Amino acid sequence: MSNTVVALLFGGKSSEHEISIISAKAIAAHIDKKNYTPYPLYISRDGKWFMGRTAQAVLDLDMAGLLKKQSLDEIGAELLSLTRNCDEDLFSFNFRKEGIDVAFPVLHGTYGEDGKVQGLLEVFGIPYTGCSVQASAITIDKDVAKICAMRAGIAVAEYMSILSADYLKRPSLVIDMARQRFTPPFFVKPANLGSSVGISKIHAFNELPGALDEACKLDIKVLVEKAVSGREVEVAVLGNEDPIASAPGEIEPGNDFYDYTDKYISNTAKLHIPARIDIEVQKALQHEAIRAYRALGCSGMSRVDFFVENKSNRIILNEINTIPGFTGTSMYPLLMKNTGIGFKELIDTLLQLALEKSSV
Repeated sequence: MSNTVVALLFGGKSSEHEISIISAKAIAAHIDKKNYTPYPLYISRDGKWFMGRTAQAVLDLDMAGLLKKQSLDEIGAELLSLTRNCDEDLFSFNFRKEGIDVAFPVLHGTYGEDGKVQGLLEVFGIPYTGCSVQASAITIDKDVAKICAMRAGIAVAEYMSILSADYLKRPSLVIDMARQRFTPPFFVKPANLGSSVGISKIHAFNELPGALDEACKLDIKVLVEKAVSGREVEVAVLGNEDPIASAPGEIEPGNDFYDYTDKYISNTAKLHIPARIDIEVQKALQHEAIRAYRALGCSGMSRVDFFVENKSNRIILNEINTIPGFTGTSMYPLLMKNTGIGFKELIDTLLQLALEKSSV
């Protein structure tokens, strides 16, 4: 019996391009080669698709090491050198002709976690891991996801949503609205990005214009959000109609907050699995994670992020990530491991869930 051929989609057009490569490398290293044959498909920053030796060369890069030693521009030049003389793109690629049975998108952020590639795979009739087109599109937009969560009775932090075009037209008006509504500290964040890209913590109002300028360059919509005084915890959810939730893990930031550098470069954050909270609060978090997962129509997998307020232990939804990180230090696989599902078994389960969903 031939192995199941798994298209491993990585790279992509988002600002999380390098993290996607690291996640895909970890999946390729842990996938059960007895049952699955990985087929790497690398998507460059400008949207070109590469397969074969070119995709494998990118996958073989020590991206985690490069991020510590080189600038993003230098890494970009190295990636460009690997793809410059190749002519392998989607227009000459046929999933079925290549014998691909199922896809594993490892595309964090926009053009991967937002439903676009999921829609493409559905057009080609290829089963894929993770959430549907609709759930992916809802959860990538932090504003829309919060609206859906609130309708389901799930608590979220106070926030306001700003269209970047409106800010660029009348920045003083938006800044005045934010000053009236929020007291430092609070956050400015792009609505559709992950890995803490473009997020700023505002300690004084004079930091607000620069933070809004930066966030509005990265996204068409930006959130200004109240800072919650409490613990940052995450729950891994796995499954389709009958999902399971891991015990929550707690992040103790090494910086002022859990930012991009803290996650992927300095490694100064501490992860506590399970979280340092009462067992009853842990159970409540698991319950809320599954509630949010179902309310937003998730399937396959998601990492559901919360805050637990100090003193009150009130649970507040932060966001849902439908393609969470799969690096060696990523919370989702670590939480699943704590639940008794190792990396290899996790990959197998996700692929089986994808095939199960496509047969319904």
